[in-house]
Amino acid sequence: MPEAVAPAPAPEEAAPAPTSAKAPRRRPRIASAATPYLRLLTTTQFAFNIGFFAVLPYLAAHLGGGLGMAGWLVGLVLGLRTFSQQGLFVVGGVLTDRYGPRPVVLAGCALRIAGFGWLAYAGSTATVIAAVLLIGFAAALFSPAVESETAREAVRHEKATGTPRAEVLALFSAAGQAGAFLGPLLGSLLLLLGGGFRAACLAGALVFVAVLTGHARLMPHREPARHGGATRTRREPAEDGPATRTAQRATTSSWRAVFTSRPFLVLCLAYSTYLVAYNQLYLSLPAEVERATGSQAALGWLFALSSLLVVTVQLPLTRLCARRMAPRTALVTGLTVVATGFAAVPLTPGGPGGLLPGAALVVLLTLGQMLLVPAARGIVPDLVDDRRLGLATGALSSVSGLAVLGGSAATGALLGAPAPVLWTALAAVPLAGAALAFTLPAGHGEKYGRRGK
Repeated sequence: MPEAVAPAPAPEEAAPAPTSAKAPRRRPRIASAATPYLRLLTTTQFAFNIGFFAVLPYLAAHLGGGLGMAGWLVGLVLGLRTFSQQGLFVVGGVLTDRYGPRPVVLAGCALRIAGFGWLAYAGSTATVIAAVLLIGFAAALFSPAVESETAREAVRHEKATGTPRAEVLALFSAAGQAGAFLGPLLGSLLLLLGGGFRAACLAGALVFVAVLTGHARLMPHREPARHGGATRTRREPAEDGPATRTAQRATTSSWRAVFTSRPFLVLCLAYSTYLVAYNQLYLSLPAEVERATGSQAALGWLFALSSLLVVTVQLPLTRLCARRMAPRTALVTGLTVVATGFAAVPLTPGGPGGLLPGAALVVLLTLGQMLLVPAARGIVPDLVDDRRLGLATGALSSVSGLAVLGGSAATGALLGAPAPVLWTALAAVPLAGAALAFTLPAGHGEKYGRRGK
């Protein structure tokens, strides 16, 4: 991947038509056209997932086999980790808007290092839970900061070069998936070498030490998007009392502006149906694989198939669709493809090993994900003020996390139902999301898939 290329002429330049006719039509490749800051953010996502997934796949086995925890307690610990991360994304988003991305990312990395180090030596239920909560909260800090910065920079890059922001966000997603693919391999290697779970935790901590060091040196000092400029219309606060009240009014105003925006709430609900559906990879898919083959041994191959699809197909698919689809269309199409994946399970013949229905679900769900996730993330900057982008990015994940919490209980109750009932009900969830997404204003994000003018 080339590190740099000569910059293309700025779209605003008034060059004579005959001599500039070729250059503006020549579309830059996203990997080479991305700014150094975008490359840093993308590499960050890659490194985050390597460090995280070097540990996460082996946590349940460590808790049950290594520490002797009961099954219900293992489930509780894993649930607390998810809640402390997804459920608290909104906190990281608010802090990013208030203090800027750099301190929030650095604080999150420091907490993740401490959490992995603590988990490596934790031997009691209380210390394990505390370490896991710390690990989850660390992600609730740095992930919204990095994701909102990537969305903001993708919009700027789109305006400067005409490259659709979907391509930048697709590269970001593919980098994260590549990290999720390589992380477990690192953890497996350490386990095979006899290092055990502790070695995997310490390796994950070292990855975050490298991320922390790199960001302390490379991440720019950026002033947070102050709300005071918009709210201090009468007079500047002179003392701490008025200043505090001004900050509180600004925070309240931000929350009200984000959570009373109908288009943003529609986007949150539509995106939530995708996450409820995606969570079936951990709930309904294992049950289907065990029903078809008698065990869950083949489950890892299906997860590897999903990761491999994202790594190899995400960018070409996004490049193909970004200039042909408005983001709302990509979101609706992606959710419909996800729904088709569930509907296909009872209709697909068993085939070799009985894995074809599960493989059909994984392929279609992953293809839908590749269409809708960059689209949803690209729509957010069009629905909220730039000063509230961190809050909105965090809220998108937190609202979706709450939906998954309730949706998982509901879908779990259906696992014993006849196959046509189960898979039809699951298909109805993303299909309802597609109907919701179709109500988003057509004007929002229209520039997302087009060259700037």
